[in-house]
Formats: sequence, structure tokens, C-alpha cells
Amino acid sequence: MEKQHKSSHLVLVMLPFQGHMTPMLQLASILHSKGFSITIVHPELNSPNPSNHPEFTFVSIPDKLTESQLSDKNVTGLVWSLNKNCAVPLRQCLEKILHSHNNIAALIYDTQMYCAQTIANDLGLPAMTLRTSAATTMLLYPVFSQLDEEDFMSEIKSPELQALHLQRLRALLSQNPAKEMMEIRVELIKALKSSLAIIVNSMEFLELEALSKVKQYFPAPIITIGPLHKLAPAICSSLFTEEDKCISWLNKQAPKSVIYVSLGSMASIDRKELIEMAWGLFNSKQPFLWVVRRGMVRGSEWIESLPNGFEESVGERGCIVKWAPQTEVLAHAAVGGFWSHCGWNSTIESICEGVPMLCKPFFGDQHLNTSYICNVWKIGLELQNLERGNIERTIKRLMVDMEGNDIRKRAMDLKEKAAFCLVDEGSTSCSFNGLTKHISSASET
Repeated sequence: MEKQHKSSHLVLVMLPFQGHMTPMLQLASILHSKGFSITIVHPELNSPNPSNHPEFTFVSIPDKLTESQLSDKNVTGLVWSLNKNCAVPLRQCLEKILHSHNNIAALIYDTQMYCAQTIANDLGLPAMTLRTSAATTMLLYPVFSQLDEEDFMSEIKSPELQALHLQRLRALLSQNPAKEMMEIRVELIKALKSSLAIIVNSMEFLELEALSKVKQYFPAPIITIGPLHKLAPAICSSLFTEEDKCISWLNKQAPKSVIYVSLGSMASIDRKELIEMAWGLFNSKQPFLWVVRRGMVRGSEWIESLPNGFEESVGERGCIVKWAPQTEVLAHAAVGGFWSHCGWNSTIESICEGVPMLCKPFFGDQHLNTSYICNVWKIGLELQNLERGNIERTIKRLMVDMEGNDIRKRAMDLKEKAAFCLVDEGSTSCSFNGLTKHISSASET
């Protein structure tokens, strides 16, 4: 890439969860290759390893999270606490950087670290936000106080937007009356409306109609720059140790035969659900690669709750690991389906490899992504419940039946469109020209 802006200094503020850290580091790598110097400010929780990214300067700020907060795994509470606890140390950190560098071209913060926007406004810093979820998620919150539910839904008339069931998804969000969630919603929307630009790890063709609607409600330019994992150089960003042995196992499997199962870095299940998943996979008779994180099963360390003799019965037809190199797995010729929690990173990665999906969302934007996958793009099936018979039937629908062939063809069509974005010089989705221009103009004002 052409080098430019060699003297420009960017500060990136990271949210310390796997699904947020990875795209932020990918964005940092691409901007660094454009000639920017990068400082990454992050809370103490899940601190990245600086030795994996020697080209960046890392600054840790205290987050004051307690052991009980961390063990509770209440994501909403953690986001609220991070913004409350990190606001003062983040301000002090930015003041120190300003004093030592004299200039910050722009502050780029994860949208969930919304306190950064208020601080940037106070310090006179140009600030932009990175959305690590689909742009459409911005339609799930009340955007303007005068825009009530009836008015909003009357504007959602296109078949694509209706297929997303936005009204149901907005109602799901409203079921959380906690003070923390209410405050997060208000502050998040305030930050988005104050930001100089909203950067989204997406491709315009994926959510074209929703993007046009989002742009009506938010004054800041929406810059789609995905897929980041294809544009960025390979980086080490995993909080978990990847087990490469699964690649050797995949090498022995037939093409498109393996169902890859990974529920992401934060979802949890109980022991009964683990057992139902195990028997559903076993009875499907499909080879499977199953990621079971340590601590994913509530009340268990790992897979000790599996039925006695299960692994022996499965034999070479199954491979169970604690974590897998996901992008490499999805690109492998043996993988024919992806049973996923449908986080946005996993969704984008699966699309880029043309892998059809089995969807079991747990919280947040995963429900929206599932609506896109099953109802709009039609490249997957939703798993309604974790019952062994239902799991077996749904896997067979995806991997064996004619229905699955049609789904696979649509998935491959999306893969081709994503690949075209990467080679199309004029594609907005795959160009950083708009972003670098915004940074340059912001730093000059």
C-alpha cells in the first residue's frame, strides 16, 4: 500500500472483548500500513500482548473491575462499568499523549467505549467510532426521541427490512430494563450522533437497504471498510491458545463433509445442553470439529460432563478442541457447515469462505445476524432449541439434504461478491480512501 501521513498519530481505544479486539487490531494494522503511527489505549482486562504487535504503542489504563463482576459474565454490566471506571484514566492518558506528541490526528474508539467521545469533545479532539457489528444494529435503538415505534415501523416497508423482523428484535432489547442498559443506549446513541465518522466492518452489498435507512438517521458519514480480516495482514489477536491439531484432523476428512461448531468467546451453556449437543452431533453421522472453551459449560472446567465413553464412540469422526484458528478452519476444503453463535466477525468470516451456517444466537446482535443469515441472505438455518433430535435433523438439512445444496449455492454466490469487493479498486467497502480523507481533514481543522 502507498505510504502517506507518516507524521500523523492515531489513538485507538479498545473494548477488551475478543470480538471487539480483533477488528480494532486489524483496523490498526491497515492504518499503520498507510503510514499512520498507532497508539492503542486499552483497559487492564484482557490486555493484548505488545510483543505480538511491536509496531504499535500500547497504553493500559485501570478499569477497577472486581472479581465478582468478571465471574458474573454480565456483558451489559461490564460495558457500563468499563465506561464509568475508565473515563477519568482515559482522559488523563489522552492529555499525556497530547502533551508528549503535540498532536493527535484522530481518536478512533470502539462504539461500546462511548465515554471516549465525550472526552474527545472536551479536549477538542476529532473522534471517530468503529462499529464491530453490522450497521443495521443502529436501527435497533430509538434514534430520535420524536421517532416512536409506530412511526419507525411504518418506514420499514422493503421486503429485506421486513424480513429482518426489526420490530421483534427491538422488543427483545426493550426487555432489559436494567439501569445500566438504559444508560448505555442513551450514551451510545449520543456518541454515534457526535462522531465525525462511523466506521463499520461490513460490505455495502450485505446490508444495502438498511444502510440507506441508517444514513437518514445519523449525520456522520458511514464508512464501510470490510472485510477487515481479509484486508489486514495476519495478526495474533486471540485471547485463547489455538490448537493447530484440528487442521491435521481436517486434512483427513472428505471435502465439504465437516460441520464446524464454535459458539464464540463469551456464550455459555449448561451441562444438559452440552450433552444434547454431543448426541445431536453423534447421531447426525457427520464428521465434526467442536470447539468447547474452558469454562463455556457452566459448572464444568471443560468436557468432563460428556457421557462416559462418548469420545471413544465418536473416534476419528470427531475432533474436540478448546479453541481453533477459525479463519483457517473456515477456509479448509473439508468444512461444509458452520454451527455458530452468529457473532458479526464469525458471520463475515463464514461469508467470505462460502460456508453455510447453522445459527444458534445467544444475545445482542447475534439475533439480528441470524435474521440476515436465514431470512435475507438465506445462507443458513436457525437451530430453534438444543435438543438432540432437532440438532440431528437440522444438521442433516444443512449438510445432506437438497435444501442444503440450495443454501450452499447462495453462500458461494455471497463469497464471490465478497471476493469482488477485494479486487474492485472502486469499491467503497474495500477502500480506505474515504477514511484517510476524513482523518486528514479532521486533523487539519
